[in-house]
Amino acid sequence: MAKDDFIKMSTPKAIPACYQQTPIGELILYHNFRKRFQVYQQAQLLIGMCMDYRKQLRIPGNFAFIIRAGGANLRMSEFKVSYAIGVGGVSHIALIGHNHCGMVNIASRKQWFIDGLVERAGWKPEAARAHFDEFVQMFEIENEVQFILSEVKRLRKRYPKVTVAPMLYTVEDNKLHLLNEAAA
Repeated sequence: MAKDDFIKMSTPKAIPACYQQTPIGELILYHNFRKRFQVYQQAQLLIGMCMDYRKQLRIPGNFAFIIRAGGANLRMSEFKVSYAIGVGGVSHIALIGHNHCGMVNIASRKQWFIDGLVERAGWKPEAARAHFDEFVQMFEIENEVQFILSEVKRLRKRYPKVTVAPMLYTVEDNKLHLLNEAAA
């Protein structure tokens, strides 16, 4: 991952004008800068993020719907996205990928995946192998930055009135940053 892949959110002033005074900007302020929590009666945005255990957001209760899926891949969660917008009333989505994502090049972990299902879940090796082979193409991503940018593009096309922000969580410092769409 190159340094110009993301815009570092090192100060509140780094938040672009298009996200200031929006739930996206508030998310960055809460998480990175420990802004004092406000009380919310309903969700302000939808957060789509990876299921990775290393990521924990600092946000107030009731602030967001959260969908966690490997690689922040929302393709299989589109009905839930539509629910958050149509019924939940949100008009902002933060799609958060992270560096060192396990979904990148998951094909290289095939044997580890199979062995884990055999040892911990009691699967037969053939069934575990078939399961992996059936789903790997659906869930593997080549590059976390490029995947998030392509998924943001897809979501913007599908939901043209919704603001969708591509973001990156860096696991080394537990901070949120915006992906640089101009560098893509």
